[in-house]
Parts: sequence; C-alpha cells; structure tokens
Amino acid sequence: MTAPLLLPLATDIGNPTVNIAIFALFVVATLAIVIRASRNNKTAADYYAGGRSFTGPQNGIAIAGDYLSAASFLGIAGAIALNGYDGFLYSIGFLVAWLVALLLVAELLRNTGRFTMADVLSFRLKQRPVRMAAAISTLVVSFFYLLAQMAGAGGLVALLLGIDGRAGQNLVIAVVGLIMITYVLVGGMKGTTWVQIVKAVLLVIGAGIMTIWVLAKYSFNLSSLLGGAIEKSPVGERLLDPGLQYGVSGISKLDFISLGLALVLGTAGLPHVLMRFYTVPNSKEARRSVSWAIWIIGIFYLFTLVLGYGAAALVGPDVIRAAPGRANSAAPLLAFELGGEILLGVISAVAFATILAVVAGLTITASASFAHDIYGQVIKKGQISGDGEVRVARITVLVIGVVAIIGGIFANGQNVAFLVALAFAIAASANLPTILYSLFWRRFNTRGALWSMYGGLGSAIILIAFSPVVSGKVDAKTGASLSMITDTSIDFSWFPLDNPGIVSIPLAFVLGIVGTLTSKEGTDVDRFAEMEVRSLTGAGAEKAVQH
Repeated sequence: MTAPLLLPLATDIGNPTVNIAIFALFVVATLAIVIRASRNNKTAADYYAGGRSFTGPQNGIAIAGDYLSAASFLGIAGAIALNGYDGFLYSIGFLVAWLVALLLVAELLRNTGRFTMADVLSFRLKQRPVRMAAAISTLVVSFFYLLAQMAGAGGLVALLLGIDGRAGQNLVIAVVGLIMITYVLVGGMKGTTWVQIVKAVLLVIGAGIMTIWVLAKYSFNLSSLLGGAIEKSPVGERLLDPGLQYGVSGISKLDFISLGLALVLGTAGLPHVLMRFYTVPNSKEARRSVSWAIWIIGIFYLFTLVLGYGAAALVGPDVIRAAPGRANSAAPLLAFELGGEILLGVISAVAFATILAVVAGLTITASASFAHDIYGQVIKKGQISGDGEVRVARITVLVIGVVAIIGGIFANGQNVAFLVALAFAIAASANLPTILYSLFWRRFNTRGALWSMYGGLGSAIILIAFSPVVSGKVDAKTGASLSMITDTSIDFSWFPLDNPGIVSIPLAFVLGIVGTLTSKEGTDVDRFAEMEVRSLTGAGAEKAVQH
C-alpha cells in the first residue's frame, strides 16, 4: 500500500470534540496561572526576570520546560521512528550541550548581567554597537526557534482535527500565535515561568506513562521492542545502524558533523535559555537550576528513545509519513495506538501546552532584548524608566507574534527537531564565541565582538538561505518537496549541507580573533578585572552595567 492511500487513516484519528475540549481545558488552566502570577508584576525586574524570586529547583524545572520544546517531544520521536539511530543523535546532542552551558556559561553569565545577554557582552566594550549586535542576534535566533514551534503546532492540531488543507493549518498557527501573545502580555516572565513549570511536569509524566505503556506491550524487553520496529520498517535492520540519514555520502557525513557541532554548542548561546539564569536570586541557585534541568532533560530524552522506536513498531513509518505533520505526528499517533482518543487528547494537549510555553519564553526574550537593549540603551541611551521599557516590550510582543505566525505558515510541514537545529547553529555562530571571549579573553575588544557576532550570524543565515532547507530538496521516492519552498521547480541552493554549523561556527571564532588583533582599541584592564571578579563572586550582579 502506498503512502497516499494511508492519508485518511492518518488524519481520521481520535474525536475532534474530545481533543478540542481537552485543549480548551489546558489553555484556560494555564491562562488562569498566568493571570494570577501577573498580579505581582510591578517593576521591570518583575516583567523581565520574574523578580529574581524563583529557587534553583523551580528555575531548573522551568528551564526544562523551556528547553523541552516541540522539537524534543514531536520532532525527535518522529526522527527516531523514521531514521532510528541517527534520529536519537538529536537527543544526545541536546543533552550533552548542557554540560557546555553548565561549565562555561550559566553561573558567570548570571553574575555579570542584569536582564539580557547584551548586558554581559557590552560590560567592558562599547555599549551601543555591541548591544545592537547582540539584540539583532537574539531576535534572529528567537525567530528561527519560533518557526519550529509554530510548525509543530500546525501539524499537531491539523492531525487532531483532520485538517488536510494548508488554509486550515495556517489558521491553527495564527490561533497559537494569538494565545502566545496573550500569555506574554499578561504574565511577563513570572507567568511564563509558572506555565513552563506546569508544562514540564505534565510533559515528563505524560512521556513517562507512554514509555512504560510501550515497554509493557513488549514485556519490558527492549530487544523485543527494537525487533518490532525492525519488522515494521521498510529499511529493516538498518533502522538500528548509524548512517540511515547521515551516511549515504560524504556530504551526509559532513552534515552530521555540522549538526553535532550546532547541537552541542548551540545551547550555551540560546538567548531564551540564558535569560532564565536571571530569574534566580544568586549564582548558587543558578548552578542548582542547571543541575535540576540536566536531570529532568536527561530522563526525558531516554523516554524519547522508547517513544520513537515504539512509534516505528506500533504505528509504522508509512502511516507517520502520510500524516499531516509528517514526522511530527509520530508521538500523537503512538498515543492513539496505545490509549485511544482520550490518551491522544491528553498527550496532544500536553504537546500543545509545550509549544505555547516555549513560544511564550522565546517571545518575552526577544521583546526584552529589543526594549532593554535597542530602545532603552541604544535609542534612548539609558534615559528611560523601567515602566517605559516594559511598555515598549509589550508593543514588541505584538510585532514578534505577527512575524512568528507568518514564518510558521511557511515552515509548516518541516521536522521541528531539524528546524530547531538551525536555530542552534545560528546561536552557536553568533553568540557563543563572543560570550566566551568576553568572559575569558582579556584583550577582546569591540571590533572582535562585532566581527564575530555579525560574521557568525550573517554566514549562518546566508548558508541556510542557499541550502537545500529552503529550496531544491526532493523526496527521491515520492518526488515531493522537502524544502520550505514547496515548488520543486524552484532551486537556488548552492550550499550542499542542511546545517551550516561546520562552516559558520569556526568562522565566528576566527573573526573574533582577527577583529580583536587588527583593532587599535586598547584593553580596559580595570574593567576586565571588575568583570572577572563579578563573574566569579556575583558582587553587584543586579546593578546596571553602564559606563
């Protein structure tokens, strides 16, 4: 039976009335949490950083909620179901990345900055150009991450409601954007954090229940589960071997290395993750929050291995490929196979809450960066009240929401784990080199920062724009487009890799060095010494960092 013949089966699952009722219940409950949390939003610190009132464990759970996005639940499960071992590499990369964040960034960033990543990068460099570059980078990374979440939302709800047409899926994406805007406008960082905490708990519990259920069907024998996946997969035992997705050619192997670099180095440069470190009162709690996050995220990614192979064994790759969300539908289809329409509704509602919580975190990060860095520090030169910044941030939320909706419509149908990997590549290229140089290299100066940020950001964007991700990628079996531009006659790709990390990340590090060494700007030794002491001790961490 061919994949197109399976389409009605893949879309006609569950009860749309039950699904909508459970969705509505989750949205109302989370909105109530947001409204309750918003009552204490009185200052800019409350809106941007939740008043620095969260404990390490609370923030760790929220970080896990922020990090375990649609890519983690929907994208990785689908990637494992279709590509086996190579799909699980996403889980490994996302988890290992936290060691970089813990060892090199988390505590030092919390101690040095105030609200945003730009506070750290501009501490001993020229304020206006560096803040502008950091804010632009934050907005671009957030946009690419938002694309993934919106694409996940479109595919998920389309599957549940049986919406095959693009117009209906686009409407779903617009609704997600509007709810996201409401969350951020009303709740700020406090409301967003509590939504992320609730969502993380629900997601881990839901994934845990499904994992136990899948294993129970195979008498808790992992070998039997893998055997079932092999039987159902058209590629047979190759599903367990490396190289199914990344290994056919030299280009594929390079793509794999590029993806690995992006995943491992990207987390430490993600603005919405870095901003979470400012919601705790001190560096000790920042360390505790990362430790909690690593444990929760690690356990969840072990679940994804069972869920992915479970979907391959119980649902089958052909049905997954035929569903409206393609690979992103693997986890919901597995839930329906296990527990019928009720479990499908609950798991899908949890996935929907996952998307809402993550897009809310991304939106508040992007809006804070524009209001605090571009408007407050560059345009107004610091001569603006906290209330004025927050007002601008709220307006920015509306603009970002509209842009995210439009971008999500174009990205609909792409694997969300793959789209997130692009955001990781941009973050690792544009932000990580400058963060590390700022914290650890005494001689580093403004030109080095600007060359590194703009060079890394620009090269990553250009390579993505002219890669098979955007145009020219065709499924060899079906002839359907696998690119963002669905018209197969349009092909302007010349960069052969899907992920630009292997080129843009080293380039950004090199540009930072070259820019610094060719600049005549002197090193402010006293300022670096002050930054070093503050980063290690946290002394004066919450004060404004203008000079």
